Amino acid sequence: MTTLLVIAKEPVPGRVKTRLTPPFTPVEAAALAEAALADTLAAALRTPADRHVLVLAGSPGDWLPAGFEIRPQCGGGLDERLAAAFAACAGPALLIGMDTPQVRPDLLAPALDFGRHDAWFGPADDGGFWALGLADPDPALLLGVPMSVAETGAAQLARLRDKGLRVGELPALRDVDTAADARAVAAQAPWSRFAGLHARLRAPAE
Repeated sequence: MTTLLVIAKEPVPGRVKTRLTPPFTPVEAAALAEAALADTLAAALRTPADRHVLVLAGSPGDWLPAGFEIRPQCGGGLDERLAAAFAACAGPALLIGMDTPQVRPDLLAPALDFGRHDAWFGPADDGGFWALGLADPDPALLLGVPMSVAETGAAQLARLRDKGLRVGELPALRDVDTAADARAVAAQAPWSRFAGLHARLRAPAE
């Protein structure tokens, strides 16, 4: 049984995408976060998997489509929260975040095929990673990896390879963290809800 996990925060003003303020207000930043999450969930639902699970910090809202199981995030650091999300899976799993609204089903589907790979890794342009797939969702593969630093992606990839896993690499994507990121990602995904909202907000150039 394959599981597609989306790990996310409830898009509450002042608690999400704080690096977008300024130029956006906290309410606008939260609206952009909600749009990014909605795009991500829609892409995930269109990707064939036996289970679609939202690992959520907070409460679901109108942005949540039908078709997702909801699991609360555990406490602790990000490595512990990611490890716990994988530990709750009984078979192969792919985990993505909510910061890449440009993601598409054709990017995700290959990472649910573990015929020739033990793991999949999707690097992010900021040095982190946007996707991690594990044929055997062992939490030890994540615990202790330094998170939210420029070396996160390299450290996580090294952990996988040090364990002797055959790692398939996905295309690099850009996370939405700053206003510059938001403009770039909106341009890459003009079809997305995120891009439409970004255009309406008309963020000033930096």
